[in-house]
Amino acid sequence: MPERTARGSEHRVRLGLVGAGRIGSFHAETIARRLPTADLAVVADPLADAARTLAGRLDAAWTAEPAEVFGADDVDGVVIAAPARAHADFVVVAAEAGKPVFCEKPMALSLPDADRAIAAAAVAGVPLQVGFQRRFAADFRAAREAIDAGSIGTPQLLRPITRDPGLADPGGVPPWTIFRETLIHDFDVLLWLNPGSPPVSVFAMADALVAPDFREGGLLDTAAAMIRFDNGAIANAEASFSAAYGYDVRAEVFGSGGMVTAGSHEVSAMRLYTSAGITQQTVRANTALFLDAYTAELAHFVECVRGDTTPSVTGADARAALAIALAAMESVDTGTAVTIEEIEARN
Repeated sequence: MPERTARGSEHRVRLGLVGAGRIGSFHAETIARRLPTADLAVVADPLADAARTLAGRLDAAWTAEPAEVFGADDVDGVVIAAPARAHADFVVVAAEAGKPVFCEKPMALSLPDADRAIAAAAVAGVPLQVGFQRRFAADFRAAREAIDAGSIGTPQLLRPITRDPGLADPGGVPPWTIFRETLIHDFDVLLWLNPGSPPVSVFAMADALVAPDFREGGLLDTAAAMIRFDNGAIANAEASFSAAYGYDVRAEVFGSGGMVTAGSHEVSAMRLYTSAGITQQTVRANTALFLDAYTAELAHFVECVRGDTTPSVTGADARAALAIALAAMESVDTGTAVTIEEIEARN
């Protein structure tokens, strides 16, 4: 692995990053510039130019071989932000090398792969944290605290939404992305905001309404899923890749004694009042909307690497959200409701 000039004191956690794409680059900047207790040691990506450019900008080493990061003695923990299809394999290799692992969602694309990743971390005795950053957003955390305090009674109706501002390249969206990489956030939020009540069944619909010409290629850009939980609660999760007004992520939990909401799409509380009407700036990227949450989740990972705490978002959490996503995918294919028990039995 190329040499890197050491900086920081001995107590700083040195993290290796695998994946120099959009979210990987953002995580790299967070580690290098927003975490006072961590250093970005090395960036790895098979696209050597991407790794070299990102690492050069942030004073880190780089390599085109992820294996070099997993085996490096001077790397204390690994952040995996590679394409989703590689996540489970990288988690296993990192864990077997004794490295604490932060893995972007989804942790795996199948339940057997999820089980393999979870087992590898357990056998190695290393922390495994998964990137569901909404749990670290102040308003979502406050909503969970209100639910835990009994402020809204028993959750009965839940509604999370994710609306992306647009499709830059509809032909470059892998099949089932809207469930496995977008709505999986909402599925995790549902499990988190209705704690102790596992999902029972899922009925989902999806189509290419934003870019219908790409439907035959497998694009689904608009989706909704109804989830029934064993405490009787009903959830409706929806996603779209075409929110003209900006990036929009919200959640609502209605209970027997009240309601709590979380999420906002405004840049700030500023509103402009003119003869043209009332306007407000909106956020256009998830990294802007959840800047503090993304930073907080990696700060939490640093604490896990140090041994000061254990991951609050685990491999088991990621597996549970994936099971709902797989049920939703099967429901779209069959046009019928699918139980989580059926998904477990077939996987």
